[in-house]
Amino acid sequence: MNKQVINEGLDYLDMKGQIEPTVSVDEYVARSGKDSDVITLAFIVHCESAGNDLVNWFERGYDWILDASVSEGELTPGKYLVFTEIKRRTTAPERIVKLVSDLETLTGLTVEDWKVIVDDKEYAPDENILKKVIAISPHEYRTEVENEGELNEMRKRAGLETIKLYGEPDRDIKAYIALAGL
Repeated sequence: MNKQVINEGLDYLDMKGQIEPTVSVDEYVARSGKDSDVITLAFIVHCESAGNDLVNWFERGYDWILDASVSEGELTPGKYLVFTEIKRRTTAPERIVKLVSDLETLTGLTVEDWKVIVDDKEYAPDENILKKVIAISPHEYRTEVENEGELNEMRKRAGLETIKLYGEPDRDIKAYIALAGL
């Protein structure tokens, strides 16, 4: 029996037009650890196979990527999310810019074409800017969540809408807990 090894990879501009030039930061919950320890990045791709290729690109090309995966379903028709997780460290902004920069060989998109979305605001993929808007240490992340909790308490007293925090049970879970008498 003759075994043949097939090495298939991505070539220059293989993903042109397949990736939207935006990456969201911490919009989704981490799978490979606590949110305080892991930054979740999300990219939008135009088909599932492009998502799988991008996952392979990330996992094989970067030893500092903890996990990468494609969303199980479509975000909207013809659009999938690719999740990538990295450690929440001071090197995170540099690594985000590196990912975006390296994607130029696959997409033809330059760093200047990209936008980084943090807390629903768009930023340029610039290390100095990202250091200011992303919690880059577990301690900093926990402090921000605690501060937001205190702000929620003030919002509640003022009759304003509160912001859901990670780890906080949603309305349905709270109702279920109340019904159970817990």
